Amino acid sequence: MDAVTLTRPNLALIAALLAAMSLPAQAQDRPDPRPEGDAPAAEAPVSGPAPVTFGLAGPFLAARMATVENDFQAAARFFVQAVAHDPDDRFLQDSALVALVSAGEIDRAVALATRIGSEGEPTELSRLIDRAKLVHSGDWTGLLADVGTPTDPDSEADLLAGMLRGWGLLGAGKASEALAEFERLARVEGVAPMVNYHLALARALVGDYEGAESLLADDLTGAHILGFTARAQILAQLERRDEAVAMIEAVPGVEAEPQLLALRDRIKAGQPVTFDVVKTPADGISQVFLTFASALVSSPDPEPLSLIHARLAAWLSPETAEARLMVAQILQERQQFDLAEPEYDALRRMGQMRPAAELARIDTLSRAGRTDEAGKAALSLTAAYPDLAQAWIALGDLLRQQEKFAQAVPAYDKALALLEGAPDDARWFPLYARGIALERSRQFDRAEADFLAAIEIRPNQASLLNYLGYSWIDRNENLDQALDLIKKAVELSPDDGYILDSLAWAYYRLGRYQEAVAPMEKAILTMSQDPLVNDHLGDIYWKVGRYREAEIQWQRALSLDPTETDDVDPDRLRAKLDRGLDAVLAEEAAGAVQTPAPAPQAANN
Repeated sequence: MDAVTLTRPNLALIAALLAAMSLPAQAQDRPDPRPEGDAPAAEAPVSGPAPVTFGLAGPFLAARMATVENDFQAAARFFVQAVAHDPDDRFLQDSALVALVSAGEIDRAVALATRIGSEGEPTELSRLIDRAKLVHSGDWTGLLADVGTPTDPDSEADLLAGMLRGWGLLGAGKASEALAEFERLARVEGVAPMVNYHLALARALVGDYEGAESLLADDLTGAHILGFTARAQILAQLERRDEAVAMIEAVPGVEAEPQLLALRDRIKAGQPVTFDVVKTPADGISQVFLTFASALVSSPDPEPLSLIHARLAAWLSPETAEARLMVAQILQERQQFDLAEPEYDALRRMGQMRPAAELARIDTLSRAGRTDEAGKAALSLTAAYPDLAQAWIALGDLLRQQEKFAQAVPAYDKALALLEGAPDDARWFPLYARGIALERSRQFDRAEADFLAAIEIRPNQASLLNYLGYSWIDRNENLDQALDLIKKAVELSPDDGYILDSLAWAYYRLGRYQEAVAPMEKAILTMSQDPLVNDHLGDIYWKVGRYREAEIQWQRALSLDPTETDDVDPDRLRAKLDRGLDAVLAEEAAGAVQTPAPAPQAANN
């Protein structure tokens, strides 16, 4: 279960928001700054912004480059400089606001939005930020005056303003009008579940727990992490604790939601439970922004508005863990790890570390090459949740990816001990992963046992069949059985270069050199940059008498800068180029390998 998805992807909601607001992304046709003095190409009147001076060109171009790279802090700095040079340009104003909010510099964005509104017609984005400022300061009268009355009671375009109006009326002490506004919005086609969630929160906040619970009981309205939490708290207020416990225990994936489990335990133990999903109307509006952020980030083409709404949600209600988590995850997705880390740190301080989110974070950090940070996150997760098998698997995977195979084995040992008695499908991958770590740390008997156990669970997992088959081939063991495993892997995944390489190498080890040529030549088409595959193809060519082609492949493998970690010995490659494969194999069999000195740095051939 996604810990931060508040609504199912709602295209009507997304369309409503996008129709109601335009962003600088829609103004990308604005010409790049042109140094003063450049004559236009024609004498025809030029529409749009006036020619831009040297002073603007630098920061504008730097800001656009930073925006492309999602470097929000740099983009904010340069767009603010650009606005200083051309303070009336609406494109620059909105671009600066997007960058400032995205970077988390909300106070500076508020100041700029206030200035834009005081000096002329506000932009849609500056108006949104102004409204957030009114909520933040508790100016409900000002907010209601700004959003006004509905222009079209049945229109989607009024959705965001209507949601703000509903919570604003509640903040102004007009509870009946607030509930009526939410009920009106719920009649708009396509948005009833999302609006009814807010109506339920508003009803609970004014003490109508029965009305709130009946709304949240609808899966379309309440089947998400905050909905489950709110409903459980409300059932506790109604002294329907058994229902609350049963509801939580029926939540799919609840074992990965420690906050829900802790709430269940408090309810089950008869401890006091308050309704605190929202404590104030400002919290309610924070959840409005979070709801819109959730819908936008779920859209087919997520864009800057998702992060803007999530940032505003977190600003209005810093203790709402879901808002901070969404900010962190969006920043992480955009490779802005330095901005995401403070949000994750805040969640840890709040005791709101979410295992599913942490596992995704560890994976993203690892893929981005930030292995030290990923390792620290994995260790923190195992410390916080020592009985969570997936945390130990994540730690083992990180160590294995760093080729710390012997250190990875105990992590997988712990995971598999925790998974004892679990369904087989939960065990096959850690068995496979531990088998790899054991094989690479030369504990072959244990590795083989793990591979065979994993294959018993997943007999059609091509990569698993290939790994065991290749490891046997590499050690010249069980060659016929290895060939059968690899042939099956090829049937399951016929275009996988690694598996084709294994098949060709199995034929090679069996002395079936002519049969090895075709699969190895197919493998090289997809793995031309792999030193080992080039080395293997060279050996096979040599054995079928294609000596010149063999030398070309060995030279190619050497040019790819192989190391021992590539399973290719550069000195052995040089020996084969110097004396031929047959001589090298004879020397190895006699235990007297001779390798030439490293070749001098010469021009590439």
